[in-house]
Amino acid sequence: MMMKRPKRALVTGGSGGIGAAICRRLAADGHHVIVHGSRHAERAATLARQLVEQGGSAEATYFDVTDRQATADALALVLAAGPIEILVNNAGIHDDAVFPGMSGEQWDSVLDVSLNGFFNVTRPLVMPMLRTRWGRIITVSSIAGITGNRGQVNYSAAKGALHAASKSLALELATRGITVNAVAPGIIATNMADKVFDAEMIKKLVPMQRAGRPEEVADLVGFLASEQSAYISGQVISINGALA
Repeated sequence: MMMKRPKRALVTGGSGGIGAAICRRLAADGHHVIVHGSRHAERAATLARQLVEQGGSAEATYFDVTDRQATADALALVLAAGPIEILVNNAGIHDDAVFPGMSGEQWDSVLDVSLNGFFNVTRPLVMPMLRTRWGRIITVSSIAGITGNRGQVNYSAAKGALHAASKSLALELATRGITVNAVAPGIIATNMADKVFDAEMIKKLVPMQRAGRPEEVADLVGFLASEQSAYISGQVISINGALA
C-alpha cells in the first residue's frame, strides 16, 4: 500500500504558546511542519528540532511578516520544495492603551503584523494551492475581534478585519477545494494571558471557570486542517469556554 505524502504546513508565529501547540498537533497528525519565527527565531529552531527528535517532520523559517519583500523572498525558498497545503496565520502582537491615549505607532504596529502580515504571507501561497486544488487556510484571531475589548481598539480592529477577510477569501476559493476559516480564542493559558488574568478573575469572567489550554486551540486547528473539515469554510469559530 502506498504511503500518503505528508502535507506541508506553515505556522506563522509558531514559537509562541498557541503557535507551538499548533505545530505539535500538526506534526502529530503526520504533516511536515514549517515553524515560522521572527523576533524569537531561536525558539522556532528549537521547536522544529524537538519535533524531529520526537519522530515528526519539521523545519524552521525566519522572516518579518510586515516586510512584504522579505516575506516573499523567504516564501519563494519554502515553495521551491513544494506548495504549502496548510497555512496557519498565527503571528500577531498586542500593544494596549485606551483609545484617547493610543499612539499612531501602537495602532500601526498591531494592524501591520496581524492584517498586513495576513496579506503578505497568504497571497503568495494561494496560487500554488489553486494548482493542487486542495488547501486549508486558518487564521488565529481573538474574541476581541467579535466582542471588542477595552484598551484594545487596535487589536480588535485587526482581528475583526481578519474575520471579514477570511469570509471573503473563502468565497473566492470555495470551488477550488480550499477552505478558509478563522479561530477566535478567548482566555488561553499562555505567558501573555497569565500576566493579565489571575485565577479569580478567570472564574468570574469565564462560565467554565478556567482558562483554555493551547492544546485545545490546537485541536480545533488540527481538525480544520484535516480532510474531515472539507465542508467548513468562511467561518469564525470561537473557543472560549462559553465566554461569548
